[in-house]
Amino acid sequence: MSSNSTTTFTTSLISGGLAGTAVDTLFFPLDTLKTRAQSKEGFLKSGGFRGVYRGLGSAVVGSSPGAAAFFTTYESLKKGLPGVIPTLRDESWAPALHMLSASGGEVAACMIRVPTEVVKQRTQTAAGLGSWEVAQSVWRAGGVAGFYRGFASTVAREIPFTCLQFPLYERLKLVLAAHRTTTGNVRDLPAIEAAVCGSIAGGFAAAATTPLDVAKTRIMLSGRAAAAAEAVPSSSPTSPPPKISPPSIRLTISTIYREEGLAALWSGVVPRVIWISLGGAVFLGVYEAAKKTLNGRID
Repeated sequence: MSSNSTTTFTTSLISGGLAGTAVDTLFFPLDTLKTRAQSKEGFLKSGGFRGVYRGLGSAVVGSSPGAAAFFTTYESLKKGLPGVIPTLRDESWAPALHMLSASGGEVAACMIRVPTEVVKQRTQTAAGLGSWEVAQSVWRAGGVAGFYRGFASTVAREIPFTCLQFPLYERLKLVLAAHRTTTGNVRDLPAIEAAVCGSIAGGFAAAATTPLDVAKTRIMLSGRAAAAAEAVPSSSPTSPPPKISPPSIRLTISTIYREEGLAALWSGVVPRVIWISLGGAVFLGVYEAAKKTLNGRID
């Protein structure tokens, strides 16, 4: 039993890493457009439709390790939490167990994902700079802490996203299984139909958490202004320092609303929803195919 569980966990770990890399690579242009739309400088000044694959290298570097961290933590918490919280052993509490485990997984993944996200987003909005040059700039301006700018805001975005996506995903699968299978069992639902459920759930969660995503993007990108401010000579005392988004996600949202209006908090919602909706379907498709390949069960 233990050996089988370890094998299943390892398979899920590798499959998740492959799926994450596939999604990040395939839908990277949409992510770039979303980031530029959310930038304080505006879509066109941040690059418009030019160089939409700028920053892809840093995204690919973080995809597999981030997925590995997520699945390692997720599986560990899913097995360990019921021992700490006996209530979670009840099947009726399964959604809560999944949400708590996934939330813990997201926090662990963010330890890897945030540094690559900082480099990726600044590269996406910096004309003529590659990922390596941006990474060096981040290091010079803030050291290790510079790579974790926006960590709290990323976690604050991911946990609500996960808690919206997981229950809706499970509920949609139950409803679809009742109508599309003879047994009514979710396990008998074809992978492609489960992928559609994931796509719908992901799209809804993406739309609902867009203001949090906008705030996270502003906080990460604001480090560029800080680096630029340090480079301004002291001989220009009349030049006001650039506005830098405060590290607090609450204050950042408040500032955006006060200075730019409500619409600014929904910047990039269309590419974000399309990216995550399609990405959810591709992720599940690649995940299932990879699992079957690794288990030697491809028909």
